[in-house]
Amino acid sequence: MNPMRTLATAGRVLMQIRHDPRTIGLLLIVPSLLIGLVAWIFDETPVFADIGPAMLALFPFIVMFLVTSIGTLRERRSGTLERLLSMPLGRGDFILGYTLAFGLLAVAQTAIAVAYATWVCGLEIEGSIGMLFVVAIADALLGTALGLLASAFARTEFQVVQFMPVFVFPQILLGGIFLPRDQLPDVLEVVGDWLPLSHAIDALTAVSTGDEDAGYVWLRILFIACWIIGAIVIGSLTLRRRTP
Repeated sequence: MNPMRTLATAGRVLMQIRHDPRTIGLLLIVPSLLIGLVAWIFDETPVFADIGPAMLALFPFIVMFLVTSIGTLRERRSGTLERLLSMPLGRGDFILGYTLAFGLLAVAQTAIAVAYATWVCGLEIEGSIGMLFVVAIADALLGTALGLLASAFARTEFQVVQFMPVFVFPQILLGGIFLPRDQLPDVLEVVGDWLPLSHAIDALTAVSTGDEDAGYVWLRILFIACWIIGAIVIGSLTLRRRTP
């Protein structure tokens, strides 16, 4: 892998997205609008204070998964990836370049979502806003990494959507949003404890309520980071030059 090639790939992806206002809107605005909708639904109730941190984990994660997986798949289906890999560009350079590009977008998305949830929707944060921001970025990067992994196996955009029940829905159901994980059946609790979105939700909730120390939060960020690295490595090893 070559850092210059990785940066060049990231720059190319960002330039493409720059000329696609719909994708920019989906990435930067839609998560905040969905968080605002949830806050509006539960206006004048204590519910949003309880589930708001989970929404900060959920919506950016889903959006980054969809945009990254479909964008990468289109590169392969159009033959762009095959042409790029015929030059001195390795699969690792391609995957890391995409990760870097969408990672930068994830930072912007997270900044908007956190600011909107706290300053506009009134989500009260007892802990550090900076720590909340770090966890939310890790969560968005997780969506990016899993999207890259899903794109390595999908053949069409429809198949990317079909992968959501595998990569996304179990994490939503077992992440503790609907029911605390310690109240789930034992097997489901164990499965949920190994899913990265569960740790993102735990960390965001802990920062929001101020109930846990920094060590608890950083341990969960480390767990998420291991998932991100694993997804990127597997995605780079399984990436095909072109989809038939």
